[in-house]
Amino acid sequence: MIWSAIKAMADLERIRYKPVTIRELLVEIKNLSELMIDLAYSAALFDSRELAKDVLDLEKHVDTLAYLLNMNLMIAARDAEDAEALLGAFTVASSANKISDAAADIATIVLQDIGIHPIIREAFEIVEEHLSRIEVKPNSPLIGKTLGDLKLASKIGVDVIAIRRGNEWLINPEDEEKVKANDILIARGSKAGLEALKMMGLKE
Repeated sequence: MIWSAIKAMADLERIRYKPVTIRELLVEIKNLSELMIDLAYSAALFDSRELAKDVLDLEKHVDTLAYLLNMNLMIAARDAEDAEALLGAFTVASSANKISDAAADIATIVLQDIGIHPIIREAFEIVEEHLSRIEVKPNSPLIGKTLGDLKLASKIGVDVIAIRRGNEWLINPEDEEKVKANDILIARGSKAGLEALKMMGLKE
């Protein structure tokens, strides 16, 4: 336990200050924590180790953003009045960080092969909307097309809610965003629609 805490502190020590606005950091932390909850529950329900690993990667990113936010808050606070005004931002970020930690706990259940009760999985299977992770293979027909061009929502009832591109995450991507080879699409929609999108991603 102590070693884990020391390692976490060592990781944080390598983070360098970046002049990012507090608002931008708060929005990104909020969006990522919300995405993590969706991914974590889907990982547990469908026993997806890939989604679980994505959640843990996102947790590290949220921790980094929270650390940067705290640095920016300390720099912005010139006196007690400023500190009081900025306390709300700190509280929101802290709460979102706790949500991300909870999502990581759910993901850990999957990676440790603990699993969830079959009754719970059956109950969620009847939900109309599902979440899926689609890898875009080279030569997939998706490559080079914008999300707007694909019109996934109207054609197959699926929305791309995030894209993982290497170590970068694009949350709620714009219609103008082009799909690239090796992108990981996080999509929400009907089971049939997600299967159709998965086939498009895998097609060579």
